[in-house]
Amino acid sequence: MVRRKKIRTRGKLSLSRYFQKFKEGDTIAVSKEISLQPKFPKRIQGRTGVVKGKRGRSYLVMIKDQNKEKEYLIAPIHLKKIKVLK
Repeated sequence: MVRRKKIRTRGKLSLSRYFQKFKEGDTIAVSKEISLQPKFPKRIQGRTGVVKGKRGRSYLVMIKDQNKEKEYLIAPIHLKKIKVLK
């Protein structure tokens, strides 16, 4: 888990990450933006999941926890798109 940002980016938000768009079925990784308030569950930090839909500004993400699939509502600034090799 990242605890610090580099000195030049400390306290700043990346607007391109804040306004990024995802489609249904995109595979994403959850990475906490640490310059925001600490209201983010630690248990989903670093997990990967699939975008299921959109609600308002946030995305509904399906993350597998052990054998259960759980849905989380996550803001796009905490998400990174990843490529899946098949």
